[in-house]
Amino acid sequence: MSSEIVVVPHTHWDREWYEPFQRFRLRLVALLDEVLDTMEREPAYHFTLDGQLACVDDYLEVRPENRDRIAALVESGRLAVGPWQILLDEFLCSGENIVRNLELGMSRADKLGGAMPVGYLPDMFGHTAQMPQILRKAGLLHACVYRGVPSSVVTDAFAWVAPDGTALRTQYLPAGGYGNGAHLFSDSEGLEGRAAAFVETMRRWHGPEGSLLAMYGTDHSAPVRGLPEMVAAIGARMDTLSGYIGAYSGDVEGLPRVEGELRSHARANILPGVISIRPHVKQAMGRAERMVERYAEPLAALWGGEWPGRFLDMAWWRLVDASGHDSVTGCGVDDTAQQVAARIAEAEQLGQAVRDMVTARLARDVPSDGVLVVNPTPATRRGVVIVDVAGADPLVDPSGRPIPVQPLEHAATLLLDEKMDPATALTFVHGTELYGQHITSWSVQDGTLTFTVARETPIVFDVDDLRGELDGVTRVRILAEPRRTVAALVEAPPLGHTGLRPVPHAQAYGADSGDEHHASCWRAADGLAPVRGDAEVLDNGLLRVAVASDGTLTLVARDGTTVTGAGRIVDGGDVGDTYNYAPPLDDLVVSEPESVDTELVCSGPLVAAVDVRRTYRWPAAGDGIEGAPELPAASRSERTEETVVVTRVELRAGEPFVRLHVEFDNRSADHRVRLHVPLPSQASESYAEGQFAVVRRGTTSEAGCGETPLPTFPASSWVAAGGVAALLEHVTEYELTGGELALTLLRSVGYLSRNRNALRPEPAGPQLPTPAAQSRGVRSVRLALMPYAESWQEVLPHAEAFRHDLLVTPGTGDRSLALPEPAAGLSVTGDGVVMTSLRDRDGWSELRVVALTPSATEAVISGDLLEARHADLRGRPGDAVPVADGTLRLPLGPWEIATVQFRQR
Repeated sequence: MSSEIVVVPHTHWDREWYEPFQRFRLRLVALLDEVLDTMEREPAYHFTLDGQLACVDDYLEVRPENRDRIAALVESGRLAVGPWQILLDEFLCSGENIVRNLELGMSRADKLGGAMPVGYLPDMFGHTAQMPQILRKAGLLHACVYRGVPSSVVTDAFAWVAPDGTALRTQYLPAGGYGNGAHLFSDSEGLEGRAAAFVETMRRWHGPEGSLLAMYGTDHSAPVRGLPEMVAAIGARMDTLSGYIGAYSGDVEGLPRVEGELRSHARANILPGVISIRPHVKQAMGRAERMVERYAEPLAALWGGEWPGRFLDMAWWRLVDASGHDSVTGCGVDDTAQQVAARIAEAEQLGQAVRDMVTARLARDVPSDGVLVVNPTPATRRGVVIVDVAGADPLVDPSGRPIPVQPLEHAATLLLDEKMDPATALTFVHGTELYGQHITSWSVQDGTLTFTVARETPIVFDVDDLRGELDGVTRVRILAEPRRTVAALVEAPPLGHTGLRPVPHAQAYGADSGDEHHASCWRAADGLAPVRGDAEVLDNGLLRVAVASDGTLTLVARDGTTVTGAGRIVDGGDVGDTYNYAPPLDDLVVSEPESVDTELVCSGPLVAAVDVRRTYRWPAAGDGIEGAPELPAASRSERTEETVVVTRVELRAGEPFVRLHVEFDNRSADHRVRLHVPLPSQASESYAEGQFAVVRRGTTSEAGCGETPLPTFPASSWVAAGGVAALLEHVTEYELTGGELALTLLRSVGYLSRNRNALRPEPAGPQLPTPAAQSRGVRSVRLALMPYAESWQEVLPHAEAFRHDLLVTPGTGDRSLALPEPAAGLSVTGDGVVMTSLRDRDGWSELRVVALTPSATEAVISGDLLEARHADLRGRPGDAVPVADGTLRLPLGPWEIATVQFRQR
């Protein structure tokens, strides 16, 4: 057989899955101990360590003394590590998370002798459209995939083409995926026959010439002793995956071309139900990624002083670790999901800490009766913020101009008034803190001790001085300064900040002003129409929202685009598992509420909101078979749970979309809850924003391997079809069905994998109970609906604003200070241009943008720039980019991802 077969020994290491991380790590340490011993004992042995540095890091944390042994094997070319830090799920993390994963893995692999130069993606549940561009811009010329490959691919190599046109030579793993050679060396008997059968099978994919790739390994597998001898016995040779693929130049000439994302079911299961299971994990991941990517890093780079690199590195470690394809997916046991959620929470907390450190630094220049407003987006932004301020005076911006406000709530001023031993009252005092505020004064009069508290810099307070005044005190009062919560309309510069503060009415409007100040505010709002609302209709001049008797909404845009019946809640059974939705044979679908109530929350002029309460009776669970809970139920139970779904419908001034906050207490099991939005016009395709791309999808998905190809897909920040878009805060499953867009709010199941799943022929994992995957308790989802007339491209800037709220921080400076002038950080504009990252990189600011447009465009980057240069996705600098008058003009091709590094004055 000569060297027809190239055997690649490897392990596919799920870092956490049907056991939590630390239990799997114990097995990893034993496996790598054996790998190192075997490779040092048998010089012909090669091994590929699953394309992820996490295996090495997890091992060396336990066996740090073996680092040099690993490095020696990597440097010799016999042990392949990287290029990823962890084998991710590509659809359930941001594009920036993918880049940082690759950056981290390649950087750490370089310290051991170099990363495997192959984008190894062996077990992901489908692949994102821009992965070829990401890999190429990180310096990789090859990819290697298994799941998601369409039936049009009939060879073991193809050209995978990203939306920007980048074509990458991609090794497909047919006939068994990353374990296609796992059976070859099961024993020495029949070895030649198995090898001959393997060659016959693989020749159908590879053609008559060239070597055949035999991936010898599977999940959590260890090497077999004596493997080099068995490989030699069939005339094969042993190598790493990079050794095999490295024989090819990366030329894609003559290879079949596949464009865009790989989500076909034709060759392997892609397990699409992972998008919607354990939704709180997806929600948390979206929050944490935004906090680090779009708040902490950019604000620290522009306004933070010394770069807090270690804190941000720790945040990224946790985000990357959480992105694993058995982690953020939620298809592990409950212990695994709990650990993943904790990791994500830590990442968000680290990002919050950095964000708050930067805003606290800026807030020192804002008087304590005012507030700092920070814009996290790179364009000038006018929007509504919710602020808490003292008194009832009007608010002004730094120019002294009054701004539109809407009172929402007044805080209590009398916090305590009762007979009390004053010694007891003193136990309430902690330093200067009392009842969550700070003591600003105290007095004793007529037997009453009175504290005055406020949310500003406290007085110097000596409790011993007070004790000497307590004789005869029998009553204690605590008074707070008058405070109110208001909605305010503010304009903030790009990636910059401004401020607001209350001033006396005469100072704001002039001594002779009467009750015309609201009109003056609206004149200052440059023609912006106020919001008007009651319990049935909300209207801001851009969008009219009417609440129907069944609780659904009719949306009418200014151009006449109309959505009727939006927000219908549909509950159906789900007796599948964490990998695949599966309805019971005799399903019961509940879509009509038993009762509907509406309540006006506020009526404008900046914010109008209505609470819509719909009461349903949802079946309590799947009607399981007595004594066999592991078998899927054929129907839903007759017992029901009363479930109240409360939807806050909110319209703000200047926004062409309506915000929805949907909340309910999930008391049922084995079901799926979706929010339906009828389309203004018929559509046979949808557009969904994902990882550096907008993907066009139809209403079907290619079948082939046995898994029922449900046309449910992921959307990251928005999805649009037929004239309506849903703006999203986290990755959400959707389906275009029956003239409606259906968004999954909850999928609730009780097993990791079921041996019998009606929509999947074989198990996806062990049949283990996952009671926490029923997601009982309060489920809360925020999204927005936006009608549009022409193209999904209208949605881009509004999705950006919806996902990235303006930040409000109380001022901490002396009240004698004036409000600082508004200050811009960096402006990034251009048709379809979206900023995805801004950070410090070795003394340079590094900006990443993507052109979310099918046409060539230009990014205009302004901010007193001095010099700039290109960089690749690993941050390695390239050619200089011209800067004129502090501005950089960067031509971008359609769907191009571009990274530049610059210095500012």
